[in-house]
Amino acid sequence: MKKSIATKRAPGAIGPYVQGIDLGKLVITSGQIPVDPESGAIPEAVADQARLSLENVKAIITAADLTVGDIIKTTVFISDMNDFATINQVYQQFFDEHQATYPTRSCVEVARLPKDVKLEIEAIALRGDTL
Repeated sequence: MKKSIATKRAPGAIGPYVQGIDLGKLVITSGQIPVDPESGAIPEAVADQARLSLENVKAIITAADLTVGDIIKTTVFISDMNDFATINQVYQQFFDEHQATYPTRSCVEVARLPKDVKLEIEAIALRGDTL
C-alpha cells in the first residue's frame, strides 16, 4: 500500500513530487524548506528557518497520524556549515519539546538549495515498533 500525503499545514510541492509517502509501516517526507505554508514567507534567520523546516516535517508526519516521536531518521542539508551549531541547537530543542528520542541523522553541506534557503530537512518515520 502506497499513499501520497498532502496537507495544507506544510508548503505545497514546487515540482513533480509529493509532500510525503505513506508506505504503511514507513512514512517518508520530501525535503522541507522553511516556507510558511500560509503566507509563503521565508524567515531570514537560520534559527527561524530551522524551526520552520522542522514544523513543516512535523505537519506531514502528523497528516499520516504519526508524531515527532515516530521519526527515526532525518537528513539535513545546509548551505553553510558555519550554521551547523545554530541549526543543531534548534533541532535539539525541537525534539526535546516533543519528548521524542533523537532520530538518526545525516547533515551535509550543499552548494545551493531551492529558493536559496539556508537548509532543507527530510525525514523517515516508523509506524509501530518494528518493520
